[in-house]
Amino acid sequence: MNGVTIGQAAAFVGVTVKTVRHYHKLGLVKEPERDSSGYRRYGSAELLRLVQVRTLAAAGVPLAEVGPLLDADPALFAAALTGVERQLTERIEELIARRDMLHRLADGDRALLPDRAVALLQRLSGFGFPADEVAATREGWVLARTLVPEGFDDYLTHVEHALDDPRFVALIKRATEATTWEPDDPRIADLATAIADHFLANPAHLKIVTGLQARTDAAARYHLIAHHGEKQGSATARGVALIEAKLRAAGIHTPRPDTH
Repeated sequence: MNGVTIGQAAAFVGVTVKTVRHYHKLGLVKEPERDSSGYRRYGSAELLRLVQVRTLAAAGVPLAEVGPLLDADPALFAAALTGVERQLTERIEELIARRDMLHRLADGDRALLPDRAVALLQRLSGFGFPADEVAATREGWVLARTLVPEGFDDYLTHVEHALDDPRFVALIKRATEATTWEPDDPRIADLATAIADHFLANPAHLKIVTGLQARTDAAARYHLIAHHGEKQGSATARGVALIEAKLRAAGIHTPRPDTH
């Protein structure tokens, strides 16, 4: 009659009966013999072992490592705990990173773009650009960061500097308005000329066009970025084609749609 039943042992230790039986199955705690009444009685030794196993498991030690730990000498035990602590620290850092990503997911921009890019998108909104145009810009930047990651930071720097120039802002706002024009509108050619001339007169701003392209080994990636969201035959497509043609005529390399 000495000892307690498995249900009592589980309650004392703070685990379930199922957990105690799992410990038995893994060989972490020896299953006590049955008494004359057919019940297994857990004495102080078994209870102590249950507490030790439960404590290590709760601390994050994998059950496969609990047995060797409990059977190790003090020096090995201390060394093993140091290893477990290191693993736990890594897991904590990973969980913190995941939590931060969840927070960023609450803001769609921050999930896919760095804070610098998000700040620039906010500047565009502050300049009065329509929400759909800002969204299209965001999508293009996500593509640029994915396809040419090594050049994206430099690209953002070029955009930051260009947005400090009111003339440049006025031109791209005009280009935004042009998205509603008919493809054969004569104003498109005039606007394309003005934008190309601005780029040629401001080499630092021109890098917005040439910076990513210079780091791209295939024309396909350049066109995925530069022409994202364009509809074939639209005013936007015609305007961009005219700008690129004028830059090529001035000796600025820009991949053609039919190059690979």
